[in-house]
Amino acid sequence: MIGYLVQDHALVRAFRDRPKAQRRTREYLEYNRAFKMAPILSDYIKEGEALAIKGSLERPISGLVMDSRRVVPGNLFFALPGLRSDGISFVDEAVSRGASAIIGQTMPRHPPAKVTFIQVADARAMLARVSQRYYKFPDRDLSVVGVTGTNGKTTVTHLVRHLLNESERVGLLGTISYDLGVRTVPSYRTTPESLDIFGMLAQMRDAGCRNAVMEVSSHGIAQNRVLGLEFEVAVFTNLTRDHLDFHKTLESYFEVKSQLFAGGVGPRPRVAVVNLDDPYGVRLAERIRAEAPGMRLVTFGEHADALVRAESVNLRFRDTGFTLAWPGGTVAVESSLVGRYNVSNVLAACAAAWALGRDPKGFAARLAGFKGVPGRMERIEEGQAFNVLVDYAHTDDALRNALGMLRAITPGKLLVVFGCGGNRDKTKRPRMVAAVQEFADHAFATADNPRSEQVARIFEDMRAGVTDPAKITWIDDRRRAISLALDSAKPGDSLLIAGKGHEGYQEFADTVIPFDDRQVVRELIAIKALRT
Repeated sequence: MIGYLVQDHALVRAFRDRPKAQRRTREYLEYNRAFKMAPILSDYIKEGEALAIKGSLERPISGLVMDSRRVVPGNLFFALPGLRSDGISFVDEAVSRGASAIIGQTMPRHPPAKVTFIQVADARAMLARVSQRYYKFPDRDLSVVGVTGTNGKTTVTHLVRHLLNESERVGLLGTISYDLGVRTVPSYRTTPESLDIFGMLAQMRDAGCRNAVMEVSSHGIAQNRVLGLEFEVAVFTNLTRDHLDFHKTLESYFEVKSQLFAGGVGPRPRVAVVNLDDPYGVRLAERIRAEAPGMRLVTFGEHADALVRAESVNLRFRDTGFTLAWPGGTVAVESSLVGRYNVSNVLAACAAAWALGRDPKGFAARLAGFKGVPGRMERIEEGQAFNVLVDYAHTDDALRNALGMLRAITPGKLLVVFGCGGNRDKTKRPRMVAAVQEFADHAFATADNPRSEQVARIFEDMRAGVTDPAKITWIDDRRRAISLALDSAKPGDSLLIAGKGHEGYQEFADTVIPFDDRQVVRELIAIKALRT
């Protein structure tokens, strides 16, 4: 991806402008020297990994790429199978742009004559293996913490980085951004493709990072994006209904998540950090004890048996306090994060940091300075007399947690703006409505990245969860829904705008338009203030 990986421009130029004449000119000698230093294809393909090879493996390459539009001279192009199209269809374009070699699952009937073509059984798995080798195994030079689970991944990864980076740089790969040590770039996917992962880990290593934290999605596990990656610590936050359009069943979803701990995607992590307050966490802990007795297991939660525990929890309107307990002692913790599920997030981060050898006695001071994560229960303060929070909650469980927490601390009415994403798991739509109706005094159902689905069609699925029609208003336009919710809010009320969090866009079919809930709220409050 442009902006994520760094090309060797001198080597690319050598492939592009290599002199054809074999004269021993200064220019020719410089280009020849560049080619002698170039990576050789055979260095990255092990015996038995290819089903068929057409051409020479002793061919120099200038880099790796998986998008034919990004090919530059000398690249090794991976023709990956996809949901909409097969990368094999773009081989001709890759060759025309100067690709030196192609890896794909299907050997063309007439392979291009001037490139090396390698047929493999699984192109995505091969991409992961070659990427790791090409970037010289950066995961072995870093202590990598992987965080998986339905909810909490973003908050936990940011908390872990905050606890670890007191005296050193810590890299981060997640939903909001990628922190590569010396630069931070916007995220395009929670768990990127393996090529981007290993390329960015290499940049972290070269920037002086010794630790890296990353979100690991179920899609990332299932699609071999983290194949072979060596995790020092793997964290399991929780598991609730989500992504069933992809996984089909909750049990299948759990099995995919479990692969991160079972060695199904590479070496088992040295330490497993597991939530004992979650029933699937209890199952995972039991499986680890039975199948991997040599793996260190660190449990966390409010559960009495958890190694890292929260005791005497005090949930307040603007912050949270509790006693952090671990086998070596206790310490009082104050956090600006609100809600019981954020207690779990803090515990997960503390358990991971403790597993890496950090002293929990220093966590209290570090946690007090953590201001939160963009779009995760982010409070919008524009002088209004009521609470406005923007959160990423987009599952029934996440909504239930967020609204349940706000219900307990809101003296007035609880209002919510929410929607259900298009082209995603339809079974969770009525459950999300049911969760909202359980806690909110009034809800405004609206668009939330409808993609290629009509909002009216999404509303039809959602209506199956309605228990009190008087407590929900259906508004197609998200900005209009937020405006009406703001008009309804009174002093002492809380308004939760859920579903998009940090996102700065709305997806409609093949169109993406700018839309940031936080910015929209600020604009609308300012406009309404001028009218009064």
